Amino acid sequence: MVRAQLTAYAQHGLRMVEVDRQHLVALPGILAQLRQRPERFIIFCDDLAFSEGDDSYRALKVVLDGTLHASADNVLIYATSNRRHLMPEHMRDNLNTQHEQGELRPSENIEEKVSLSDRFGLWLSFYPQDQEAYLACAQHWLNQLGGTWSDGARHEALLFALNRSSRSGRSAWQFACDYSGRSALTSRTS
Repeated sequence: MVRAQLTAYAQHGLRMVEVDRQHLVALPGILAQLRQRPERFIIFCDDLAFSEGDDSYRALKVVLDGTLHASADNVLIYATSNRRHLMPEHMRDNLNTQHEQGELRPSENIEEKVSLSDRFGLWLSFYPQDQEAYLACAQHWLNQLGGTWSDGARHEALLFALNRSSRSGRSAWQFACDYSGRSALTSRTS
């Protein structure tokens, strides 16, 4: 979806800068450079997650909250992750949780760990699809790749999802790529 934004709006001046997790400390410098440009930018952090003891998330928190410098009006930050809590949480983090007058007060360790994801203004979640929606996606992608939807393709799409325990749009795309690739190889050897 993030890449689709670039495709849809590049002609209107949208640009994208991908920043890996290990380079998050460079964000203030990147923002300083982008702020001066006329284009609009998405800073993209793909598959964001942090390991125990990794403090690079602090640079991202500072940029999301703002610093003494004004935020850049022409820059948005998009991050993808398979986790809501971007850092590992351990049972020991809950040991300092307090219960006061009916209120549950998590320890500061936990608050620190969830505070980064709380700074993103919009979260999009992708839930598993029902079988018919998955098959519609698989058919769409297979047709886009020049393949032909048939009862055989339908059967293989269902097996593909079953083997991966997933009926997501991503699984439908992966099925279509696999199926059309195998079909092309079969037609070449025939």
